Amino acid sequence: MMDDATPPSRLEADVTLLDPEEAVAELSADATILFSGFGSVGYPKRIPEVIAADGDAYDLTIVHSGKVGDEIDRSLMESGAVSRRFSYQSSPIARELTHSRTVAFSDRNASSISDAVQYGGLVEPDVAIVEAVAVGDGWFIPPMSIGTVPGFVEAAPRLVIELNHAVPIALAELHDIYRPGPPPHRDPIPLASAGDRIGGPKVHFDPSKLIGVIESDRPDATYTFREPTADDLTIASNLGDFLLSELDRSSVFDEEVHLQFGVGSLGNALMGQLQDLPLADREVVYFGEVFQDGLLDMIDAGLLRSASATSLALTDAGRTRLFEGLDEYADTITLRPADISNNPGLISRFGVIAVNSAIEVDIYGNVNSTHVGGERMINGIGGSADFNRNALVTVCALPSMLAGTAVSRIVPMALHVDHTEHDLDVVITEQGVADLRGCAPLERARTIIDNCADPSVRDRLDTYLDSVTTRDGHIVHDVEGAARFNT
Repeated sequence: MMDDATPPSRLEADVTLLDPEEAVAELSADATILFSGFGSVGYPKRIPEVIAADGDAYDLTIVHSGKVGDEIDRSLMESGAVSRRFSYQSSPIARELTHSRTVAFSDRNASSISDAVQYGGLVEPDVAIVEAVAVGDGWFIPPMSIGTVPGFVEAAPRLVIELNHAVPIALAELHDIYRPGPPPHRDPIPLASAGDRIGGPKVHFDPSKLIGVIESDRPDATYTFREPTADDLTIASNLGDFLLSELDRSSVFDEEVHLQFGVGSLGNALMGQLQDLPLADREVVYFGEVFQDGLLDMIDAGLLRSASATSLALTDAGRTRLFEGLDEYADTITLRPADISNNPGLISRFGVIAVNSAIEVDIYGNVNSTHVGGERMINGIGGSADFNRNALVTVCALPSMLAGTAVSRIVPMALHVDHTEHDLDVVITEQGVADLRGCAPLERARTIIDNCADPSVRDRLDTYLDSVTTRDGHIVHDVEGAARFNT
């Protein structure tokens, strides 16, 4: 049965109100903490700073499913309180702690973290600390993201809630919280259409778990996306051409097309391109992980039937638009747990065209999304593997060169691989489009070099390929030569 939507007030039960210091006093020094947060929104803000003030006293393991804000990613990490972390990080200090191995960092697909914590033995959690916009007797309503919160709350024996007064209660109108049952007899997810609602706005919990509620009035930080570059706009145009040809090619897209875009400035540019495409009478549906400003533009233009995600990653202007128009946007936008928004079965069910970027792509179609030079972690894999592996059509869109350098992002051999050639269908750069479907390895290499590499490096890539294909083998490499390519 669906829950009622927006509650009349933020506190709908007689709960214990705590100062953050009182809540922190309940934690053991070596606690394993499950944090809410995804897309840099919806994470607790006061408790991490209290822990950080006495960081040397702690040896924590922390788990969250996506990007969190500075209170965790900078202050808490810099304090020395954390010794182990899953599964996303983005600040310079967090990266350096990862690279020095001061913090043991483990990466994981966004869709699998809930189950890995609850059933898979990833950690033994002590407490879940989550943000909410309203709390009642055995329930709360999440804020700007949902992520892995429902599974984390079920898995943790204890619970602390930060009640954020800076976020509208009316966000409840967007939420559709459905939690799959436990394996091995898990029922099929009853989502027949991406815009359907199968749950409600509330996360339910055993009231005996609740340590207390901390009140907060801190808004989430907003995103700042750069203006699209000339290369971004050309990539977007190339993507548009490819999409039109793909819509004409396949009867799957005769009536509607389901799309997913990775977060970032390029993603917004790609979404902007869609507004100019002649899609005839096809309906456009977004079924992805993160909701960005470009999708608001599409809704306002009447181009989007529905949008499903797990987080609202918006600029300041975008957030203002959303909050001022929540009643209207609630008809189109749905926020779900990450194990639904990123669910492999649903991505396959809806025939999604997934468009994500990367650090580099090699000539055989292997994709590196996370490690510069094969060694230094940037952020984390997030949900890109969920969509790259399970989408009907998988696109990697990226500039052919690292901006302002002579470094090619089309390389002979990816020194770290997040997505293998088995899961990549199309590469798009400002140079053109490489459709790799049905190609053998050597054919993929020639297609990528000819269509996607910058002209300044094509001869070098051709020379490399010619040198290795003088000998037998299915996929052949000069490992030392590949490693030297961009040096």
